[in-house]
Amino acid sequence: MTDPLFDLTGRRVLITGAGGALGSVMARAFADRGAHVGVHDLSPERVGPIVEAIRSAGGTAVEVVGDVSTADGSSAVVRQGADALGGLDVLLNGVGINRRKPIEEVTPEDFDAIVSVNLRAIFFASQAAHAIMRPQGKGCIVNLSSLSARFSFNTISVYAATKAGVTSLTRSCAREWAADGIRINAIEPFVIKTEFTKPLWGEEHRQKWFDHVTPMGRLGVPEDLIGSVVYLASDASSWVTGQTIVLDGGLTIGADWDSFRDM
Repeated sequence: MTDPLFDLTGRRVLITGAGGALGSVMARAFADRGAHVGVHDLSPERVGPIVEAIRSAGGTAVEVVGDVSTADGSSAVVRQGADALGGLDVLLNGVGINRRKPIEEVTPEDFDAIVSVNLRAIFFASQAAHAIMRPQGKGCIVNLSSLSARFSFNTISVYAATKAGVTSLTRSCAREWAADGIRINAIEPFVIKTEFTKPLWGEEHRQKWFDHVTPMGRLGVPEDLIGSVVYLASDASSWVTGQTIVLDGGLTIGADWDSFRDM
């Protein structure tokens, strides 16, 4: 029997950037729990297979295609998703890009591209979602941030700055929209093993380093995010807003440096 606190049956959920490794897992997780899912990405080729997989498993999903790198594009994607779903209860802002470069090599075009997708898109998608959710008197937004919002790593300066912005924006939206019945929270994962992060862990010595430095002895996988995202999108977190859940295998409680020295 499904716990009603975590029941997502009939919830209308839009996931931006759902063609990626994390977004696609989240889309299937929501659909498996009875939600009606809007699967967004930049092209039909990225969203089509995910929608088909959800439908084949007996779930409900619709394609939402659009470019969120502009303010108008972000707003249009949210409206398109809400129209296709017949409304909007949950927005999961999962879209994100990165260009790994040392700070001195970052160009203005690099900077603008990363900021437009990782921060501006989330701002204006949330703004559009608020306009839809406010008349309902309720709604939920979950933002995908990153542990790089609070820890510095090489070659991701702009990415890290945008994720810090996402975490801060989460608090600001939560404060302003609490009276409208809209909750906004975020998750900050450490490195999750996907193609997107493979430059960090793809070589054996890097993988070994991560395994040693993380107290739980491994990097995360996309499925490790499901529990926290479902919690934040469900009635189980009905009195939770403006918060960030860190998913890091224990890194922030203290790296296992002694084990690292013994490598």
